[in-house]
Amino acid sequence: MFRRKWGVEMRAGPAVAEGRDEPATRRMRADARQNLDALLEAAKAEFAASGVDVPVRAIAERAGVGVGTLYRHFPRRSDLISAVFRREMDACVDAADEFAAALPPDEALDRWVLRYTGFVATKQGLAAALHSGDPAYAPLTDYFSTRLAPTLGRLIDSARSSGVAIRDVEPEEFLAAVANLCHGAGPHAAGSAQAERMVRLLLAGLRA
Repeated sequence: MFRRKWGVEMRAGPAVAEGRDEPATRRMRADARQNLDALLEAAKAEFAASGVDVPVRAIAERAGVGVGTLYRHFPRRSDLISAVFRREMDACVDAADEFAAALPPDEALDRWVLRYTGFVATKQGLAAALHSGDPAYAPLTDYFSTRLAPTLGRLIDSARSSGVAIRDVEPEEFLAAVANLCHGAGPHAAGSAQAERMVRLLLAGLRA
């Protein structure tokens, strides 16, 4: 039986045999989790370097898995692009809690904005797809506004509560300003360093 995925016909693999013992099932699940993590890391790197139209085989080879494994996890290219975007966004949001627990509020704000700057650099490779108008990516817009913007808002409120004078700013507008400063910087060292310098100036301007 053939199935069409990512515009390529693939023969479906054999069905998993029933009656396997529970330890074997747990081991298979652990292997699948490792493969998924490897694929997402590989896709993140390949998208950043070569864009979202990078050949499927390049992603699979970087991840150390077969192309069939990639198709099983992500039947469509948009599935993989969305998964990479959400994973990076979740990691960025989680970092806010870590910074808030370890640093003074104003430092936590600065560190998180710089962390977001790194996220934007990763996102550059995904920009063409995310802004293509493809309805497959429509949920990501809401994901952005319900995850990242409220996170920045909480950090700003915390810094204000600690006595730091911060100008009135809409979190969405500030995040968009950071993204504009990072546009075209890419993941390379020189571009990332320049983007960070510009964002530090923006952070300085945020102080009243």
